[in-house]
Amino acid sequence: MSRDTSFYYSFLVLPPRKRHAIIAVWDFCRAVDDAVDEVVPEQEWSGGLTPDARARATLQLAGWRSELDAVYSGTPVMPQGIALQPFVREFNLPREQFEALIEGVEMDLVCAQYKTFAALSEYCRRVASAVGLICLEIFGYRDPRAREYAASLGMALQLTNIIRDVGTDLRHGRVYLPEEDLARFGVAENDLQDCVRKGTVTDKVVPLLRFECDRAREYYRRAAAQRPRVDTRSLVAAEIMGAIYYGILERIEGAGYEVFSRRIRVPRPQRALIALRIWAASLVGMH
Repeated sequence: MSRDTSFYYSFLVLPPRKRHAIIAVWDFCRAVDDAVDEVVPEQEWSGGLTPDARARATLQLAGWRSELDAVYSGTPVMPQGIALQPFVREFNLPREQFEALIEGVEMDLVCAQYKTFAALSEYCRRVASAVGLICLEIFGYRDPRAREYAASLGMALQLTNIIRDVGTDLRHGRVYLPEEDLARFGVAENDLQDCVRKGTVTDKVVPLLRFECDRAREYYRRAAAQRPRVDTRSLVAAEIMGAIYYGILERIEGAGYEVFSRRIRVPRPQRALIALRIWAASLVGMH
């Protein structure tokens, strides 16, 4: 796993066996996601997938469904499946959440925009909260309310991703911001495309993105309230992950919602400091 991923420093605090398990989950989930996102080279994305590319992506997802079946009840053949299989048994990883992930990725083939936030929430639940619930079994927990925490944190991370990647997704023919939100702020898809063409956010779009950031912030607050105190030590990796993504959200806000000219990230040294701070605080019971 590259140090450039925002998850890298959160995984470092885990014991070796759990770290290897998380990386195996991450690699499998990444491969499933790439079945759609990497089906054609970046430079060939232009307003969405061609019918041929869509057909190839559908075939690849079918392959990952077969591989998941082999992971749980057979002999996997892909490197990701082979690496994942022993951890599925060791940590009792929930198959239904892997299935939810594949269903979520598949939604990108049939839905380029969501009418309501409720519809978008179902997508986020499948592609993000499901992964959080898988990882939770590896982290370990004593209070069942930790599952609510993992689901809310997954929502927060995915909403942050959606806001950060508005420009990139538009170039891929996707608008994850709900139609009802655009209508509420009087923003048309062409207004967002105008931001892409100009390479900068416009005054008309700023209130919409502020609203989306406030919604993501609410899910971070919800996760913080749901995190069981008894599981503080076990969930430190998740907390680091959340803090790094919260830092992305703050940087988006600090940049005036300028997400069309560059991909906003937390610099690597800052990510390391966040991880160190949260890890140290968990050790002394301050976090």
